[in-house]
Amino acid sequence: MFTGLVEAVGELVDRTPTPGGDRIAVASSLADELSPGDSLAVNGVCLTVVLAAAGTIHADVGPETMRVTTLGDLVRGSLVNLERPLRADGRFGGHFVQGHVDAVGTIAALRVEADFHWLTVAFPPRLGPLLVHRGSIAVDGISLTAAGLTADRFDVQVVPYTLTHTNLGRAQVQDRVNLECDMIGKYVVRAAELAGLIGTER
Repeated sequence: MFTGLVEAVGELVDRTPTPGGDRIAVASSLADELSPGDSLAVNGVCLTVVLAAAGTIHADVGPETMRVTTLGDLVRGSLVNLERPLRADGRFGGHFVQGHVDAVGTIAALRVEADFHWLTVAFPPRLGPLLVHRGSIAVDGISLTAAGLTADRFDVQVVPYTLTHTNLGRAQVQDRVNLECDMIGKYVVRAAELAGLIGTER
C-alpha cells in the first residue's frame, strides 16, 4: 500500500529485454534502503525490486504491465517518481494507493497561475464513475485532487513543492501518465454493480 507522496525522483539508466518483458535500472538515493523482494512504486506502478546496489534499483516489468501502463514508454534519461510502501507504524498522508494502474491518461493542457500549475488530464470515459469532484486521483503515483471534472477530463492544481519534487516539473502536453482512481470509490462502484444498481459496461 502506498500513499501517493513521492519520496524521490529517479532516473532510468538502463533497460534490458528479458524473455517475458524488460528489466529496468533506476538510479536513486533510495537504492541503499531497498533489498531484493521489496515493493516499490515507479510512476505509480508497484514493482518488485530484484537488485539494489551501487545507487541503482533493478526491477522486472512484465508484458501486461507494459501494455496497461506507461512503463514501456520509458527511455534512458526518463525521470520517474518513486515511493516505498507505507509502514504500518508510519504517518498516513495522501490517500490509499495500491500501485495498480486503472488506465493511462494524456496531459491535454498545462497552464500557470502565479506560483501554481494546472494540469488538464484526458482519461478514458470508462473511468468516469470512479472519479468525483474534489476526490483523490493518483497521476504517475502522485496523490492529487480533481479540482475540475468532466466526462473525460479532470483538472489538478500542482503546488510548487510537488512540481519540484516529482517528475511533473518536466511534464508536457501529450505526455502519457498512469492513473489510479481512489480505492474506496472502486469498491463502492463494484458493490453497486453487484447489487444491480448500475451497469457493468466498464
